[in-house]
Amino acid sequence: MNDWKRILTILFIAQLLSAIGFSMIFPFLPNYVGSLGSAWGLDLVFLAGAVFSAQAITMMLASPVWGAVADRVGRKPMVQRALFGGAAVILAMAFVRNAEQLVALRALQGVVSGIVSANSALVASVAPRERSGFALGALQTAMTSGVAAGPILGGILADTVGYRAAFVITAGLLLAGGILVQFGVRESFTPPKNARRLSGMTRDWAHVLRTPHVVRTFAARFAAWLGRGVMVPILPLFIPILLASAGRTATFTGMVIGIAAATSTISAIYLGSLGDRVGHRTVLLVSSAMAAACYLPMAFVQNGVQLLLLNGLAGIAIGGVMPALSALLNVGTAQSEVGSAFGLDNAVVAASRAVAPLVGVGLVSLLGGGELGYRAVFLSASALFCVTIVIASGLGPGRPTARETRLGEAVHGAGAGD
Repeated sequence: MNDWKRILTILFIAQLLSAIGFSMIFPFLPNYVGSLGSAWGLDLVFLAGAVFSAQAITMMLASPVWGAVADRVGRKPMVQRALFGGAAVILAMAFVRNAEQLVALRALQGVVSGIVSANSALVASVAPRERSGFALGALQTAMTSGVAAGPILGGILADTVGYRAAFVITAGLLLAGGILVQFGVRESFTPPKNARRLSGMTRDWAHVLRTPHVVRTFAARFAAWLGRGVMVPILPLFIPILLASAGRTATFTGMVIGIAAATSTISAIYLGSLGDRVGHRTVLLVSSAMAAACYLPMAFVQNGVQLLLLNGLAGIAIGGVMPALSALLNVGTAQSEVGSAFGLDNAVVAASRAVAPLVGVGLVSLLGGGELGYRAVFLSASALFCVTIVIASGLGPGRPTARETRLGEAVHGAGAGD
């Protein structure tokens, strides 16, 4: 097996373990907040929102810094930092005594974690650029597979052994992933000759942002994640309106979320590989158009089955959108700056994750709440993917040039025996 494929396999497993772990605790974080209560008498609804936004905000601030560090010390240490650091913080969450402590630890988690961007930077640095779509699509598959399985496992654990045990098990999964990377991945990293000290990271970020098409790629990423995220707080509220029986609402909500994760898992590797052949911009444009076409009729569904099927089709489209954006970023930036590029990319994702729920809830409130507001959110999701199409139409094709392909083959061929 080629060395880069072996590294990809190990990182696939590590990302799968981390995705399962994080998605195990994610669905019941608001319930955990309610069970802990507030030590300062704060509103629990506010604290339930803060549990999510605190982590997104600190990750947005920390990710560019970690990305710049990766370009100076190597990408493997950043993966280890994210896995081992995440394991320690998640374990501490099992022993908090009030919601304020949980919010503080979630903020710390945003600082030390960032597994997806760390894995992406390492894979992008070792995989041949002409195979970057396949490699980054594989990581997307690992993430969506974990997201599909994690909530089910988390629900079972929460009902049988309690919330705290789920945090302990999640920490164990991250620790296992870290150990796997520690002993299974060997990175041959030499800092670039022109690498600046950490004090020069702002110049690195500025250089990445001046690279042609990078800012446009980030803008497309923000719009796509926003379109995907506006529905997160809305689905659990909208689904009971569609279902005749309230008794199966939670189960059906899990199915709606899970089917999108499952179909995204299936499509990510295939569409990533397709992008390597036809160009990642083409895959991004077609997948974004498909997402917009699927979210639009969700505003008019009359029963749960229609919503389930349309969300499953939307998942196929998302499986093409996200790896295509990662591959476009990888192909368009210098190999020596891939850490900084993916650090900034993760900051964009975190910013979108922080804003998306507010946009969804704000739109519902603006329209007076109720069913009309919920349906309008699906229209906004469709519109945001149309915005993604407009932004992406100005990007390059997203394929390495013949010269880049030859250079990549020479570099990776020379390093195959390392």
